[in-house]
Amino acid sequence: MSSFQIKISRFKPSIIDPPAFFSYELTPDADWTVLDALEQIRIHQEPSLMYRRACHHASCGTCACTINGVEGLACKTKLADLGTQAITLEALHCFQRIGDLVTVRSTLFQFMHPDWSCLQPDDKRDNHDFLLSGDGRANTKFENCIECGCCVSACPVARKNRHFLGPAVLSAINREKKKNPSTENDLLSLAAAPDGEPSCQRALVCSRVCPTGVYPAKHIAELRNQRKRTGNTA
Repeated sequence: MSSFQIKISRFKPSIIDPPAFFSYELTPDADWTVLDALEQIRIHQEPSLMYRRACHHASCGTCACTINGVEGLACKTKLADLGTQAITLEALHCFQRIGDLVTVRSTLFQFMHPDWSCLQPDDKRDNHDFLLSGDGRANTKFENCIECGCCVSACPVARKNRHFLGPAVLSAINREKKKNPSTENDLLSLAAAPDGEPSCQRALVCSRVCPTGVYPAKHIAELRNQRKRTGNTA
């Protein structure tokens, strides 16, 4: 393959602050992913480059970032599929940035109750995000979601309103009320709050960027339809 120009938004408190773009050139193999490119840049060009990776097969969500303006998993996105040899990588939006492409994503849980059945113990998780946040939920994961944060980062409402429940939480609410009907009224009231489902602008980007087919927009639509049928408001 021909050489690629990889432009990375870099940030290190007090060192590269404010963030700035740095460019790297490399000649990848035909089957390289974005994560492969990051690994090679770190090994051969920039040892201080910060990013996260774990499973290398799109099941942990750790390597999520913004790739040419679209949220995705670095380990799943092949360079050859991007249709350009100019690649721009940025950290996800809406999350506290630690350095370069690394963010703290434990805020995905901030509007959720720890007793919800869709929050399950996970002893295999890399707990770094949660230990950094100090929120005490190191062994927690979403059911049917890899917590990559892509849907939240892509959401135009979440980018502007930090109080918005967001597509990940609204999806979890919809799943939870189906599993535990006794909690349905309380959950529908939570979803119907001004910073809940009514704030959704139906951009649908949350579903387009979800790498595991959770389809948050579908869950949000179901919540909206049920609210209209029942007249449930916060």
